[in-house]
Amino acid sequence: MKYLALALFFCVLPSYANGACYVRLMKPGMTHCQDDVDKTWHAVGSEWRNSACMDCSCGICCDGYSTPVRIPDDCVSVFDSEACEYKVHKRDDPSVPCPILAAIGK
Repeated sequence: MKYLALALFFCVLPSYANGACYVRLMKPGMTHCQDDVDKTWHAVGSEWRNSACMDCSCGICCDGYSTPVRIPDDCVSVFDSEACEYKVHKRDDPSVPCPILAAIGK
């Protein structure tokens, strides 16, 4: 049984390896939990996105976006907190989008 649990752990681990996540401790018998950022209450088993663009449940919160780590040299990435995503565009012309060559997260 412990090998099954270990195998499950290693199968789930890669999905969290590239994003920023943190585990939230749950007490036995909890019916609701409070979001650490917005201070809103949520039922156990529910999922939500808070104002810091984190996708959360009562047990874990993870970045709800990908972070560009490689873009062309003549481009810049700007975080859009309304859309919870990075916009990548030409440094001298924001109307011209640029490709994201590599990203981490979600």
